[in-house]
Amino acid sequence: MQYLDQQVIQQALSWLEAGRPVWLCTVLSTFGSAPREPGSMMAASLCPDSGGGESQVPESIGTLSGGCVEDDFLERLQLGDFQRPAEILRYGAASGSSVAGSSVTGSDGIRHNPTRISLPCGGTLDVLIEQWQPDNAGLTHASAVLNALTGRELAVREVRLSDGHRQLSPAYSTSGACRTAPADRVSYDARTVQVTIGPAHRLIIAGLSTVAVACAEFAVSLGYEVIVCEPREEEYRDFHMSGVRLETCMPSSFIAREGQCHAATAVVAMTHDPRIDDLAMMAAVKTPAFYIGVMGSRKTSDARSARLMRSGGLSVTDVERLHMPIGLALGSKTPAEIALAVMADVVRVQKGRDRHDL
Repeated sequence: MQYLDQQVIQQALSWLEAGRPVWLCTVLSTFGSAPREPGSMMAASLCPDSGGGESQVPESIGTLSGGCVEDDFLERLQLGDFQRPAEILRYGAASGSSVAGSSVTGSDGIRHNPTRISLPCGGTLDVLIEQWQPDNAGLTHASAVLNALTGRELAVREVRLSDGHRQLSPAYSTSGACRTAPADRVSYDARTVQVTIGPAHRLIIAGLSTVAVACAEFAVSLGYEVIVCEPREEEYRDFHMSGVRLETCMPSSFIAREGQCHAATAVVAMTHDPRIDDLAMMAAVKTPAFYIGVMGSRKTSDARSARLMRSGGLSVTDVERLHMPIGLALGSKTPAEIALAVMADVVRVQKGRDRHDL
């Protein structure tokens, strides 16, 4: 789950608290090439025109397609469209209306976009559009969604299309079985929509280095929540990066704290300092992190494996969880190239792709 989702819901909650209705848009599915994955969100609200007139202008946060869909949605919102509590709208080549301004709802309950917008990539988008009112129900649900996005556990948000009724429930049963497969983040039919939500993907960078800085920059642009742990004052004294949280402590101690390293977390170490890198690996393998990697040559990595089992008490299974050498084999040489290889490998694992599939 991307960090942008948290920002979208936080802003939606702020609008609700200010007494303003909110329209939450969620990408349900994409057909063909599309720039945003299922579950991606955008929120919009109408605010009084700064010119002092009675008209209202839309404000928004988040994206659905990178431009064209958002512009169409906001224009129609300003004209008074989207008054239903909940509905599904289809954008793209599969749109079923041939007359601009008309609206066609298919037997599947999906309203086809009347402006026949063709996405530049040639794909189509199904978008859930909900109207949240600034009442107790709206505020309670928005707060619960935000708590799920900032927490550590997955939850399932279910929306009934007939009346917009919403509920949030744990994604896991009391026995620990997952109700929704990770590959099915979104499922829907003509009656209900289910969207699995959870904590943003987090990247913990153990120690600062030129590669670590480049890696943080890439991760921020990819929507990760980025945390840099650096105990050495001479390294962090001049470090400032928008969107990155700095923790001035040993990475291993931060990783070991309850809740800091959840199943949507990647941990990378790239300092060449065994006191930082090795201890970070020893702490990370005790967590549910989906990616744990440390920089070094094949020779250095083999020596580290032996050292971690001999002195660190790690098992063969523990060591097999570590990505050593870290990153994809792109022939990287410069810090930026190495960081690109690292983040590409993190995304590969996050998406469940095998190296041989690339």
